[in-house]
Amino acid sequence: MSEQREILVGETDDGSELHLPVVELLTGRGFVTGKSGSGKSNTASVIAEELLEAGFPLLIVDTDGEYYGLKEEYEMLHAGADEECDIQIGPEHAEQMASLALEENVPVILDVSGYLDEDVADELLRKIARQLFVKEKKLKKPFLLVVEEVHEYIPEGGGVGETGNLLIKISKRGRKHGLGILGISQRPADVKKDFITQANWLVWHRLTWDNDTKVVGRIIDTEYAELVSDLDDGQAFVQTDWTEVDVRKVQFRRKRTFDAGATPGLDDFERPELKSVSDALVGDLQEISERKERKQDRIHQLEAELEKKETRIETLEDELESARDVSNAAKQMADALSNPGTVQTQLGGNDEELRRLHEEVVELETERDELEAELADRDDRIDALETELADRADRIEDLEAELESRTETVNRLREEAKRLRERVQTLETEGDAEDEGETPSETDDESIVQAGGTGFEFGYATVEPDAPSNIRIANVDDDRDLVDLLEPTWIGERLECASEQSQCSVETAARVLAVLARSGPLETERIASRVGRSTVAVQSLLSELRTESVLDRRGERTYAIDDDVRSKLSAMAADD
Repeated sequence: MSEQREILVGETDDGSELHLPVVELLTGRGFVTGKSGSGKSNTASVIAEELLEAGFPLLIVDTDGEYYGLKEEYEMLHAGADEECDIQIGPEHAEQMASLALEENVPVILDVSGYLDEDVADELLRKIARQLFVKEKKLKKPFLLVVEEVHEYIPEGGGVGETGNLLIKISKRGRKHGLGILGISQRPADVKKDFITQANWLVWHRLTWDNDTKVVGRIIDTEYAELVSDLDDGQAFVQTDWTEVDVRKVQFRRKRTFDAGATPGLDDFERPELKSVSDALVGDLQEISERKERKQDRIHQLEAELEKKETRIETLEDELESARDVSNAAKQMADALSNPGTVQTQLGGNDEELRRLHEEVVELETERDELEAELADRDDRIDALETELADRADRIEDLEAELESRTETVNRLREEAKRLRERVQTLETEGDAEDEGETPSETDDESIVQAGGTGFEFGYATVEPDAPSNIRIANVDDDRDLVDLLEPTWIGERLECASEQSQCSVETAARVLAVLARSGPLETERIASRVGRSTVAVQSLLSELRTESVLDRRGERTYAIDDDVRSKLSAMAADD
């Protein structure tokens, strides 16, 4: 990523365009405020659109379910509790969500508006934010965390909980790791002042309440405390640390994507067609949910079994207590038998009845002993079952770890098989051309050859009549060979520079050049499928290649080799 990269968000009151530096937005501390309807959420969406267009992922904490409209144009993972989300998640998904955002470059809308239990939503945000902070210590990758209604987490008057303290920690220490934060609120008076005063870029939309305008007066100047109430929709005073101008009055542009946060009117509401994310990506997250459900079901099953055993133990203990009472009676009877006179006096019965009672007592004592033995056996069985349960839990964890490892291996082998199939198809196509006696001529199209050598074979693209000549790219063994072929030239230097500032390697940049040289203008999605990388990653590379004047944008998310670059490559081929 180039530190000079800027995005256009609006124009100042003197008619000049307002550009904001990407690196400051991604790693800095921002604060956007304004009363409802003044344009604060539109401003946040405009910034999100421009960052996504340039290929930079981010994570938006959506408290009102109004950001899903971004999916009308951009591939984003919409995660939350509602069925309208791509995936329903809980706190157990926190680490996976952070990994997707930072390591897989997947933009995320974290919709917390659908959670009935606020504690669950708070725990989910806290765990994801903590994972982002921890992972950024190692990755140090520019990344922006956007938090709507930030006053709910870091209030000025009330106590700040664990989540709020973590957000303040990110605002103070996240920048040096590459983790930036943008807080949004309609009531600046309700936001903890430590957060506002640490912001290095602030956007003040229309505010009318006295408590809020007083904050404007303390942060900017007293004259703006009155001016801020007269701003029109979309207008704002912008403060930034990176310019000499302290405050600029700016009219932000309207966002391009669907406005899901607009106030409902009488017209029929029509939900736009939204871009979907990878089924495999959603499947991985769904597996986490299913695994949790299976564990929960197993826990309920074991708890039910344990409850049954506890009930049986209580029954046996009652029976044992009864047996002990009988035993005491038997003991008294035995004592009485040793003194017949006393027995006759106490019981008033004959010898036959006494013998019968004595035998019954002996039988009851035997049953008591058997019950005590059974109870001891049951205790041992319970201990064995608990040990077995612990062993099985350990085994489940081991199997889950093994499954995850094997899943990674299978995905890697699938990618390798896909590349091999594409290689075989290329070789078969070239073989068919040779079998039919097709010999490329110097007038069919141009060639890129190895500078100073002839050690590579060449592949040719079919050129339709009246179509622009395709550039022949050396059919080398792999992307590294193609990089070595182009490295000594000016085009190699541009590819290397573009790859350093994007999320793709120089080998991927060479492969993109080869694809566009053979197939002409292509959309971002088709290029990504050809080179085996995510759309977000390839979009960042294409943007940098445009900056290096290697590619032109020929339509919406459609790119082709720059005409001047094509001419120079043709001249190289002619010289060789």
